[in-house]
Amino acid sequence: MSVIERIKGQIENNPVVLYMKGSPDFPQCGFSGQTVQILEACHAKYMHVNILEDPELREALKEYSNWPTYPQLYIGGELVGGCDIVTGLYQQGELVKMLAAVGGVEA
Repeated sequence: MSVIERIKGQIENNPVVLYMKGSPDFPQCGFSGQTVQILEACHAKYMHVNILEDPELREALKEYSNWPTYPQLYIGGELVGGCDIVTGLYQQGELVKMLAAVGGVEA
């Protein structure tokens, strides 16, 4: 399976996917940490992928998404964006609606 096929599989088989540096318990950059805090505040159910553990995936994802930085949040198979966009959507009250629409919020 190619790295692009792996990425597609992760995104298609999980309603919410966060590609980040580190893990939710131990983020390796401030932007990843802030995005995790926002998702936690929304009670989001999400899969995370530590891009630092897989350099091939890290590089391929930039091409796949046409987005050069991390973290990258996908909801319902679509790239939402990075930390700034996620923060803005959260502040506007839109992020939790997007998460709920795909079943990505804990009951």
